[in-house]
Formats: sequence, structure tokens, C-alpha cells
Amino acid sequence: MTQLMGRPILELPGELGGRPALADLLTGVRTALVGLAVVGAPVLGLWLVTPYADGGAAAVTRLTGVLWLLGHGAPVLRGAADAPLTVTPLLLGALAVVQLYRMGAGVAARRGLRSRWGGPVAVWAGYCVVAVAVALHCAGTGPLRSRVLLDVLVVTLVAGLATAAGARSVTVLGVPADSLLDRLPPPYRPAGAGPVVRAATLAAGAGLVAAGGLLVVFSALLGAVAGGGRGMALLGGGSAALSGLLLLTVALLPNAVLWGAAYALGPGFAVGAGTVVSPAGTVLGPVPEFPLFALLPADGPGGWRLVALALPLLAGVVPAVLLGRAAAGRRLPAAGAGPRPEPWRPAATVVAALAAALSVGAGAAVLGWLSGGALAGKRLAWVGPVPWSGPAAVGWIALVAVPGALLVRYRMLGPADGRGVYARLARQVHRGVLGLRARTNALVVRLSGPAVRNADEPGPDEWDPDV
Repeated sequence: MTQLMGRPILELPGELGGRPALADLLTGVRTALVGLAVVGAPVLGLWLVTPYADGGAAAVTRLTGVLWLLGHGAPVLRGAADAPLTVTPLLLGALAVVQLYRMGAGVAARRGLRSRWGGPVAVWAGYCVVAVAVALHCAGTGPLRSRVLLDVLVVTLVAGLATAAGARSVTVLGVPADSLLDRLPPPYRPAGAGPVVRAATLAAGAGLVAAGGLLVVFSALLGAVAGGGRGMALLGGGSAALSGLLLLTVALLPNAVLWGAAYALGPGFAVGAGTVVSPAGTVLGPVPEFPLFALLPADGPGGWRLVALALPLLAGVVPAVLLGRAAAGRRLPAAGAGPRPEPWRPAATVVAALAAALSVGAGAAVLGWLSGGALAGKRLAWVGPVPWSGPAAVGWIALVAVPGALLVRYRMLGPADGRGVYARLARQVHRGVLGLRARTNALVVRLSGPAVRNADEPGPDEWDPDV
């Protein structure tokens, strides 16, 4: 009994010990296999209902593996000419990232703080083992083929970033993170602006995504009302082919929403070399037969489509309100209790609004790049948002967020803040209006001639414009 009590307790989950590394490794393998199963289920269903399917079960697993690799952003080759295919189905990519993020957070939480990186590293390694096997299986001959070394590198990078983000979300829970804005000089420092800027960035990003989704829905309704068009030719391929196209359309729907957001921002997107689709006008040549491409506008000037440029302005309203309220001191203290924080100066409010706009622009540039890629060589070497979408997002959001935040700040602080430039300007305007009224009264009295006035009524020379 004494010997048993003296032995250290090993291999117990929780804070007394860590889970075995093999268990975390198998967790990563299971995560990858679940993602493959989600991708492979519709592929297998289409293979079963297709009367004259090419290949056997190996072709199904190869197609499943290629789509799974594409979802991570890994490039593949298409056809006998080795045409590159690099367009990432963002719906599949989001599935993989969310899975890895949750697994990284869960393993880090179970292992405790003493071995916080042991579990996530093992999960990442198990995921990468499956990625190597999938890339090797999809290499060789076939309509779609993997580029083994490059695909494995891309999958390992994406898996590492997602797993590390999940683990960090657990380890830094409750610990306030320093922001770069807190290191600025006092006149330009928005104290405690980190959470507010993040919330404003997410609100602006959600507004731009909503604008892109609205344009996609509007284009679909407009095409349905017009009837015919490029999309009608796709209905004659049979039920299995049509179902496959619809499933692929659903997987690429987030890409289409981001392309719609780039359209609303102004620069638009390209569908091949020498093409442009923007509110100012559309220049298209032959485009592939695909349901989403059937939503493209016809060639010609933009005309009434310039109305889409108002959507990014609406996306900047909520960030302006959030930043303006924070600038007026309407935000929670850093410790969750205590006195209300001090209001920001106007210069600090401008800095916070510009930081949110720059964050939105960086996100728009990265997501726009991820949503595009190559469909083939030569003319279709790039389809997707043009590189100017990121700077355009910065300009649109800053155009609304900067003056909007200053206006909300002034309205919430009121003229009592006598030190502000806007309060002094308001007092000058008020005095000017009173002075103009006094001079107008004096002119009316002079033009009306001598009259008897009440003793209690002030005369023309007794108006005080400062009252």
C-alpha cells in the first residue's frame, strides 16, 4: 500500500497529468478523416446515381482527396495539359479551419498549462500524416492530380496556424493583451481601444460581406426574372450532372459573396485576362459554363449599377457608432469595474477609426486573394477580385468611420466639453446666429420708423449676442 501511494500518478487527464501523445495524435487523424468524410459523402452519392460513371471507387476517393486538398488552398493540376487549378472552395476551407481550431482549443484545455503545446502539436502531426497519405494517393494519372510536395506544405501550414490559434485562445483566456495603439503618444493614444477596434472591424467586415451577399441574391433574382441566358444551357446535362454542379456552386458560394463585396467596393473582379466586372462597366469575353458565371452582368457601361457603391458606405455606419461611443467614454473599464474611462481626444478617435479601416482593408485583401485563383492556364490564369479591393475597403470605411465617430463623440459629450474644437465651433455658430438675429431686429425697427415701445422691451442697441 505504501509503495502504491508513493508512486507518481501518470497518464491521468486534467491538471494532474497529461493525455498520452498517441491519443492527441489520433485526435488529429480523426479530425482529418471527418473532413474527408464530409467531402466524400456527396461525391460518393453522385457516383452511385450516375449511370455511366468513369472509373471505380478509386476515382471517388481521388476526387474526394483533391477537393479536400483544394479546400486547404493547395494547388492541383487538371487535364493532360497540367493546367493549374488554385481556386479554393472557401466553404470546405472554413470547415477544415473550424475543425482544427476547436480541436486545438479542446486539447490545450484538457492538457493544462504545464504542457500547453504538447497536445496541439500532436494533433497537428496527426492531421499532417493524413495529408501526406491523401496527397500521395491523388498523385499520378487522372483528370485532377495533386502536387505532392507543395500540397503537403500548404496543408501543414494551414493546419498549424488553425491549431495554434485554437490553443492560444485557451492559454490567453482572461489575460488582457496589449495593443499597438496603447504604445502611441498620449495625444494620439485611444486608451483601451483594442476590443472596440476589433468589434468595429468585425462589424465593418460583416457589412461588406452582407453587401456582397445582397448583390449575389439580386443578380440571381434578376437572372430569374429575365429568363434564359447562359445558365439555361446547364439544365440539359442530366440530374446527376446538374446535382454535381449545384453542390460545387454551394461550395463556391462564399467565393461568390466575396467577389460581390469586391464589386461593391468599386474595383470589382476579373474572370480571366483582359476582363473586368465592376460598377463602372463590364468587359467580358467567353466565360466557362458554370452557374455562378451565369450571374455576371452583360458587357457595357455600369449605368444604374453604380448604386452598388452606396453599400460600403452603409457598412461603415455601425463601426462609426461603436468607435464614437467608445471615444465618449461609453465603454467598459479594463478590469470590468471602477470609474468610467476617460473620453478620447479627437486625434485619438481618428487613430482608432483609421486602425479599424486598415484592419478591414487587410482582411479584404487576404480574403479576396484566397477566394480567387487559376481555373486553367493562359486566359483563365486568374479569376477573382483585383488587388485594389483592399485599399478600396480602407478608403470607404475610413470615409464614413472617421467623421462618423467624431460626430457621435461630439453628440454624446455635448457642448459642455469646452476644451474641444467642435465645442468652440458650436459656441461661435451660436453667437453668430444670435448676433444676426439682433442685427435683423435693429434693421426692422429702423425701417419701421419711430414707435412707442414697452419699457420692459430691450431696444435695438440693448441686444447682447452672447446671451
